[in-house]
Amino acid sequence: AILQFPNFRHLLVIDDDEIADPQWLERMCRAAETLSADIVGGPQVPVFADPAHARWAEHPVFAPPYRATGRVPALYSSGNLLVGRNVLIAMGPPFLDLRFNFMGGGDSDFLSRSAQKGFVLGWCAEAKVHETVPARRIEADWIRARSLRNGVISTLVEKKKRAGTPLAGAKVLLKSLALLAASPLRGLIRLARTGSPDIAIYPVHVALGRVLAEFGYANEQYRQPEKN
Repeated sequence: AILQFPNFRHLLVIDDDEIADPQWLERMCRAAETLSADIVGGPQVPVFADPAHARWAEHPVFAPPYRATGRVPALYSSGNLLVGRNVLIAMGPPFLDLRFNFMGGGDSDFLSRSAQKGFVLGWCAEAKVHETVPARRIEADWIRARSLRNGVISTLVEKKKRAGTPLAGAKVLLKSLALLAASPLRGLIRLARTGSPDIAIYPVHVALGRVLAEFGYANEQYRQPEKN
């Protein structure tokens, strides 16, 4: 597409279970211009199959990482994303690491590598897409598995980021252990703030996933799409 369409400027991506707001495209492109950002992310608003599950919208598995429009240090998902032509040319194919295929996280890895190359990341809070959330994704085992998986991906992405630097593996492991040690306190702070045990346990699961990744644990949820 880059070669065939010389006026092509931005690639915009949403998931196949999402519906974009009518002004989504315009808002994403405008944010890229006003923020002078090479990559822009936006919120994926959960639409629960059962309205009674709406309280889960604030759980970190479903909630957006940022609330306000502006430049940001990191992005994690391609579920609502604008990528500039310049990024695609510089990063070159293959854009995604196939090792993440059945786990997910190839988008996080790509975004991390792009930021490491110096590309500017932005967030447009007004450019929303609405994601269908089936009832099975509210079950405790799915939430736990997704939280652990987020921790695993965090470790794998950070290892790639630090590759070739002195004591890279040791630094990642020490960070994971420190996060695990701090996770109960972080959980208690979340519990006091939200009153939700489910939200409070999230940093514990993520930190545990980071450590488990050191021992080869990989939660490949996409190998069983019927359970995802």
